[in-house]
Amino acid sequence: MENMPLPYHDYGRWMRKRFNVPVQKLAVDAGFSCPNRDGTKGLGGCVFCNNSAFSPSYCGGKSVRAQIMAGKAFFGHKYPSMKYLAYFQTYTNTYASLDVLKSLYEEALDTDCVVGLIIGTRPDCVSGELLDYLETLSRHTFVTVEYGIESTDDRQLEWMNRGHTFECSRRMVVETAARGIVTGGHIILGLPGDTAASLVCQAEQLSALPLDILKLHQLQVVRHTPLAAIYQRCPFPLYSVEGFVKTLGEYIQHLRPTLVLDRFVAQAPKGMVIAPQWGLKNHEFTNILVNYMRKNQISQGQKWRPSAKG
Repeated sequence: MENMPLPYHDYGRWMRKRFNVPVQKLAVDAGFSCPNRDGTKGLGGCVFCNNSAFSPSYCGGKSVRAQIMAGKAFFGHKYPSMKYLAYFQTYTNTYASLDVLKSLYEEALDTDCVVGLIIGTRPDCVSGELLDYLETLSRHTFVTVEYGIESTDDRQLEWMNRGHTFECSRRMVVETAARGIVTGGHIILGLPGDTAASLVCQAEQLSALPLDILKLHQLQVVRHTPLAAIYQRCPFPLYSVEGFVKTLGEYIQHLRPTLVLDRFVAQAPKGMVIAPQWGLKNHEFTNILVNYMRKNQISQGQKWRPSAKG
């Protein structure tokens, strides 16, 4: 699959063209919170969220530099020429004063072999002042701001306890991209109430935004989350592998062909996942999806309508 054309705009290949060397994301936990956790906008966080599901063990209790060095030790022996992107992933990574943020980001960039930043955040926690700083930074190093959009449906966002609207996401994506900063978005597919028609509409809305990168994954029910309690009280349908592949095959056809697709699934550690339990690694699922798309002559953007509005 590595040397064959893919039926979608692949993030890994896009990154290799930018850097010409192997580049690995290293997750960083900088100790942030979120406004829907600390009472500013709500309590309990997003209904689906347990950050332990994706925070590597090397992150706990260490400085930013120490976390990156631990991550490098894990990957570096296999790929000596590897470069790294510090991925501020856990919770809301712009939820502090600008001085604090500068200190953390620049600590990461000052670490050997780090060639850029990926900053995961919410659209309601980014200021113009921060964008000014990131715009300047992006002229000298690789910077991606990755927004948790999650859904384009405000009813779904309310159900998830996000504390912001899609209009908030739309506005911040536009403002960030206008500054020349690489702009990413994160979406969850398979929320209760999602339909085939609503997902097609969502794909068209996202395609109309100036997003560079889109990250997709299925809804997972993870232990120790509000969603787990909801699911255990009243189970709702979740995707099978076959159902999700079919949904993605349709969804991807409605995505703008220039939109870079980062991933299609999330896999929390086995012991943390209540459902669905697919037993597949991410690359195994991607192979299934690619084979399905090729078999059915599906490619990204086949059904994209340039006139669709965000």
